[in-house]
Amino acid sequence: MVKLFWSNDDETKTDSIHVDVESGSQDISNQAENEQVGQIALDILENHESVYILAPVAGVELHDIDISVHESTLTISGVRNKPKEFYDPEMQVKNEECFWGKFLRNVILPENMDFSSVKAVMENNLLVIHIPKIRFDSQNIKINRIAS
Repeated sequence: MVKLFWSNDDETKTDSIHVDVESGSQDISNQAENEQVGQIALDILENHESVYILAPVAGVELHDIDISVHESTLTISGVRNKPKEFYDPEMQVKNEECFWGKFLRNVILPENMDFSSVKAVMENNLLVIHIPKIRFDSQNIKINRIAS
């Protein structure tokens, strides 16, 4: 189970999605009231060894993205700036669907992740975050009798 959420500011959680990674089911709640901080779309993929988070970030420069981990929460934040050569005062906007401005996205991951080995790469406007899982060896435990 992975929990995703985003917020309008540092104090208010406004939207949340609970995603069951195995079944893919989602529960969406608390619709955003104020759109000051946007969100980016994410795909989360998991196998026995790792979790991958993919985020298409077209129009975002590498230096404008911040990825951080606190406890079991991974945060992706940044800003997507309007290209000034197109959005000048002389230009009349006929339709505007693209999100421009600050964005924030949090992903709460399971505790069995190796957060010290998180790696992120960006190529062709696709941010890929790789988080390996901690592997525990299986073992049998012998029960000893206490002599009285």
